[in-house]
Amino acid sequence: MFAIEVLPTNALNSENVIQTVANIEAMVQPDDAWNQKTLVELLEQDSIRLLIAYDQAKEESVSHREIVGYCLYQMTFEQAEVLRIGTDPEHQRKGIASQVLNRLHELLQLNQVESLLLEVRADNTAAIALYEQQAFNIIHKRKGYYKMPHKPAVDALIMQHTYI
Repeated sequence: MFAIEVLPTNALNSENVIQTVANIEAMVQPDDAWNQKTLVELLEQDSIRLLIAYDQAKEESVSHREIVGYCLYQMTFEQAEVLRIGTDPEHQRKGIASQVLNRLHELLQLNQVESLLLEVRADNTAAIALYEQQAFNIIHKRKGYYKMPHKPAVDALIMQHTYI
């Protein structure tokens, strides 16, 4: 079982939490990871929040719970966007990302958000399948958006989940 919580704004000084998220980010986004400094700078903005998934199976104190996933998102009026989402590779395929997205949907509906956007690489079939299960639809394609040296460019898919 996993607990999904919003990182309190007064916890931005909690280097362990942010660093753990940055470490997971580096594992799941090796070519484009956001580091701890970038995450802290983003979280200092009023519109950006971080959902954290904790493993509740381990009997640890609240301050030492194992972080297994995260979702960095921005909420502006009736629109929200997933900026980053990731699950520790050791904990993938356990439904953590689905639980995180379900919690995000609840929070956004409470805040009267009308739609949620995200961007995904067109070759990330596992993520696309997850988002489709979560009722996201492809609304746009950015041709050749992801460019890497010595590799063919990959399209970006813009997906949307609507609440109204």
